[in-house]
Amino acid sequence: MTNSSFSRRNFLGLAAGAAGAAALAACGSSGPSNKGGTSGGGSSGSASYWSLSGEPGQPIRQAAIDRFNAANPSTKIAPTFFANDDYKQKIKTAIGAGQAPTMIWGWGGGGLKSYVDGGQVVDLTDWFGQNAAVKEKILPSSFGAATVGGKIYAMPIETVQPIVLFYNKKVFDQVGVQPPQSWGDMMALVPKFKAKNIAPFSLAGQSRWTNMMWLEFLLDRTAGSDVFNNVFAGKAGAWSDPAVLDMLTKIQDLVKAGGFEKGFSSVVADQNADQALLFTGKAAMMLHGSWSYGIQKANGGKFVSSGGLGWMNFPPVEGGKGDPSNTVGNPGQYLSISSKATAAQQDIAKKFFSTTLVDDQEKAGWVKSGGVPVLTNSDSLFTGDDAQFLKDMSSIASKAKVFAQSWDQALSPTAADTLLDNISKLFQLQISPQQWVDNMNGVIGK
Repeated sequence: MTNSSFSRRNFLGLAAGAAGAAALAACGSSGPSNKGGTSGGGSSGSASYWSLSGEPGQPIRQAAIDRFNAANPSTKIAPTFFANDDYKQKIKTAIGAGQAPTMIWGWGGGGLKSYVDGGQVVDLTDWFGQNAAVKEKILPSSFGAATVGGKIYAMPIETVQPIVLFYNKKVFDQVGVQPPQSWGDMMALVPKFKAKNIAPFSLAGQSRWTNMMWLEFLLDRTAGSDVFNNVFAGKAGAWSDPAVLDMLTKIQDLVKAGGFEKGFSSVVADQNADQALLFTGKAAMMLHGSWSYGIQKANGGKFVSSGGLGWMNFPPVEGGKGDPSNTVGNPGQYLSISSKATAAQQDIAKKFFSTTLVDDQEKAGWVKSGGVPVLTNSDSLFTGDDAQFLKDMSSIASKAKVFAQSWDQALSPTAADTLLDNISKLFQLQISPQQWVDNMNGVIGK
């Protein structure tokens, strides 16, 4: 996934206004911006916090820090905000030099694992054990990407963004068919839509991570979460599980059946052409992140407001072992504490975690931005035209037995790049399922 795509996936809000504002974050904003803060660890009476600049996230993050500082005048938090790409480089450099900020904002998964392997972040397992009331305020499914080797190394924060199957209700009515309830149904719908010159599925294939979502869901529905967990754990040959070949074959069967629009491998997600195919009725369905709702509401005229957009969790696969409640996507964003921080600085961070980041104002701020908070019991805040969508996304996130992090975020940068390259080749029928498995086994643990 490119950096611009990464930003889009994390910061495009659900509401129309948020969608426009979040585009600024995707493009990057000027940074760093430092409101009374200093880089690095800070003084003994203060803790430093590095995160991303731009709408809609920065104002909400700043508001949380302002609340904490007002309530704790003798122990300040000093924030510094960076544009997305700058942040990735600067945080890597700072951590490598032993000059990390007290609190390290991140995406969990592979990046967090590299910090853990280097002894650069604090083990929070016992702290969460001693602060059960704090943990209970956070969706349990968000802790997966915060956990390495069975231990918790980060505080889940901000919002959850599951991947869902969107569909055009008007197109389904036009063709006289019902939304799919299984993988078999999805395949059976392909010729019915094609007969009406409608693409069964819209896909921005050039962006690669969009293709990846199909593999993530199919493997989970077929085999459950164990196979990818073995890959993430670095188990040699983990991709050789028979369920992987089955999943890859199903994907190529869908491609060969004409499941996607012509020329899908040249469509770029950042231009939202895949979304336009859905809301203009040229495609019937689209697998995409919950942030797509805001894009379609902003760009699709009255498509969303008139009730034309439908959504659902990915259907089960016949005979599959995976729990159909499982989902994939962004189970949250994450804050870790630097192991180089002083005891006093670590205490400030933990107090921030246990008070401000789980208070009602934090929850309300993310809802107002158009997001579903990582915090529990947010449903009462979902009001207005977007209420049902927000409630459904919250339900998917909260009921998921497993909320798996997107593969390219969970894996190391080296493995993720190889993954995306091979996924692209798989969808273009340039490699066989067995070649895909062999290529991916070669980068396990790298």
